[in-house]
Amino acid sequence: MKESVGNPLHLKSLNHISLVCRSVEESMNFYQNVLGFVPIRRPGSFDFNGAWLFGHGIGVHLLQSENPENMPMKKKINPKDNHISFQCESMGAVEKKLKDMEIEYVRAMVEEAGIYVEQLFFHDPDGFMIEICNCDNLPVIPLGGEMVRSCSRINLQVLQRQQIQQVVQQ
Repeated sequence: MKESVGNPLHLKSLNHISLVCRSVEESMNFYQNVLGFVPIRRPGSFDFNGAWLFGHGIGVHLLQSENPENMPMKKKINPKDNHISFQCESMGAVEKKLKDMEIEYVRAMVEEAGIYVEQLFFHDPDGFMIEICNCDNLPVIPLGGEMVRSCSRINLQVLQRQQIQQVVQQ
């Protein structure tokens, strides 16, 4: 496959993640009351149990497991496991809230060139890992280009325009 630069599929953004749950109701409670998502309408033509939520620019689609008793149980919290990450305004406030809600979490720290990123990892009711971080502190540095200031959506658009300009100039 030929190596491509830029945005060959003309992608705009991440739309949603889909998660199979033991209990849609329990997972809805978690995503609403812990992460601040709101329920939204899902297509009425679906003939299976589930729920759609939206928040922070992304959708979460919850699907009821057909065999909830056979779903694997929660594992130890491992920051190197599959997860989704959310940036926050205050790591201290997040940690306090997790303690208040008695949600078990693991704290981690990343350091790169004197820049520190704090991370908190915890599980949803089905063991899917969530990360909360202040990752906006860490610059996004393309392997073959100039530095973009942070991982915010605005700066991603700047990076994409720079990549397109580089391709056009070649």
